[in-house]
Amino acid sequence: MQLGVLISLSKNVESELKKISDNGFSGCQLCSSDVSLFTDETADIVNKACKKYGVKVTTFWCGWSGPAVWDFYEGPLTLGLVPEEYRWMRTKELMQGSDFAKKIGVVNVATHLGFIPETPNTAEYASLVCAVRHLAQYMKNNGQYFLLETGQETPVTMRRLIEDAGTGNIGINFDSANLILYGKANPLDALDVFGEYVRDMHAKDGCYPTDGKNLGKETPIGQGKVDFPKIIKKLKDIGYTGAVTIEREISGEEQLKDIIAAKKYLEGLM
Repeated sequence: MQLGVLISLSKNVESELKKISDNGFSGCQLCSSDVSLFTDETADIVNKACKKYGVKVTTFWCGWSGPAVWDFYEGPLTLGLVPEEYRWMRTKELMQGSDFAKKIGVVNVATHLGFIPETPNTAEYASLVCAVRHLAQYMKNNGQYFLLETGQETPVTMRRLIEDAGTGNIGINFDSANLILYGKANPLDALDVFGEYVRDMHAKDGCYPTDGKNLGKETPIGQGKVDFPKIIKKLKDIGYTGAVTIEREISGEEQLKDIIAAKKYLEGLM
């Protein structure tokens, strides 16, 4: 397994890659929802900086434009490809993200699909499967895997969608905390359901929701409900050899402090 960290794609991406290299990381997930950055010029900067600082981008995490409310009420109406009014626009943006990932030599393209319908025999679910199949085939033609990030659906629902889309190149970006933050599953048990599809991981911690509207609270790694010793062991047992990518969704000095502490903690387990 390779330990990495999640960073944002920006005009200052070279300084971000230098920073993670200076702090002992050799891998990262690169994240962006700004399609104006998906250019040959930006790709050239990323490629040169990765070579200069010895960093490998394991996954390009591609977001999308439009409204995004991360809760249980407006979230199902605004997030990912599930809301039909935003689906075509976001599908095109994910295709652009796939093309950008190809320019920087990255074979994993990840995103949040949104709140995947739990009931499979509905028109809403069937149309989502078609959209995912279309995107996955596009990425397959680019020599890539389409990774679905966990959290907003139960593990069996995510597995069902992968099976129903059936393109053979759909995998999972396993976020250890999201399954807890959304109250959907214990991440350790989730690996029993979909472990074979995991191709990258967000190492993140948090607590279960305490009301019916808001997600649970993210915490520094080791201070939440994620059992990292058992999760790392299970990943090893199922033959996972990919990246373990630290994500801390705060900013400033405290973010870097928590990332460095997480690095030390996870290295002891890996």
